[in-house]
Amino acid sequence: MNATVPRIAIVGAGPGGLICARVLQRHGIPVTVHDLDASPAARDQGGTLDMHPDTGRAALRAAGLLADFLSLARPEGQQMRMVGADGRIVFDGIPPEADTSEGAPEIDRGRLRGLLLDSLEPGTVRWGHRLTRAEPVGDGVHRLRFADGTSTDADLVIGADGAWSKVRPLLTGALPRYTGVTFVETGFDDVDTRHPRLAALTGAGTMMALHDRRGFVAQRTSGGHIRAYVALRVDEDWHRRAGVDLADAAAVRAALLSRFTGWSDRLLGFITDTDTGYVNRPLHALPVPHVWAPTPGLTLLGDAAHLMAPFSGMGANLAMLDGAELARALIDHATVEQAVAAYEKVLLPRSAEAAEGAAGAVDDAFGPDGAERVLAHLTGGQ
Repeated sequence: MNATVPRIAIVGAGPGGLICARVLQRHGIPVTVHDLDASPAARDQGGTLDMHPDTGRAALRAAGLLADFLSLARPEGQQMRMVGADGRIVFDGIPPEADTSEGAPEIDRGRLRGLLLDSLEPGTVRWGHRLTRAEPVGDGVHRLRFADGTSTDADLVIGADGAWSKVRPLLTGALPRYTGVTFVETGFDDVDTRHPRLAALTGAGTMMALHDRRGFVAQRTSGGHIRAYVALRVDEDWHRRAGVDLADAAAVRAALLSRFTGWSDRLLGFITDTDTGYVNRPLHALPVPHVWAPTPGLTLLGDAAHLMAPFSGMGANLAMLDGAELARALIDHATVEQAVAAYEKVLLPRSAEAAEGAAGAVDDAFGPDGAERVLAHLTGGQ
């Protein structure tokens, strides 16, 4: 890399893309990140993430940001609680009082993104760059064209642009497929004061209530907020089949309640008491294994490479490890081609193994005996 400095363009300012940019810059390699958002604050960044020691935290260490992460992390967020459909707590895994360097402490997605953005050189991220087309122009160089009319050429384009990546079609024709499970997202603010029953049921971390292919997943985040998901194994167009307009909150509420007849009122509050309304989120995953032939000047990381069901907690962790390892390969190898080949040799089998596990996890959780299977996992089969 020292003889000729390649033009590196990362598409997508998620955790994986930003980690990659940070590690490259720490080693003096210039990089530009292009993101479709108009600004860092253009949209909500989602819920909370647990950073695993051998993936997410390893990437943060490579980026020189582990200490900063630990100062923001919430070790209490590791609490994992299982609740029956009758509202009884059947399992409460409370993390030991320990240093945040142990276990998998939680961090809000927004805080993590802010930490990564603040670590980059000013101007690294080009906001408002919605990629419309990427086209080869010869010798491994690709031209990126953006919706604002601008374009740029790059010797390496890194697709870090998520589930519906615009870069991925240059490498593979694979498309995400519906997993059979939909999450309907709700949210609750100032929960200890305004929603004390839901706060008490959720605890400090994650609460799950699963029964007969449906359930609730609730996560406590910073600032007294709970983000919850009403989970259903249904057809992807379930709302159309039921004649429900997703913009009609009252109709969505009634449709969801009709699917949880007999469940405890303690849990039904996650449907009825929402402060944020309802967002329909069908879960998609790429085929397993998802592979592609080596292509000069292109590669993928994160969800663009291995979109998987979120029930394994591996998505963001793997994306960050991908980003750190790709950056390290670019640092260590003489050419972009050699670096990408070394990176993909590790990425592809690792991704396949993780995606297969994630698919099994979501099938277990939202099968007829989901509660029993998840509880067995949490207790080690005891």
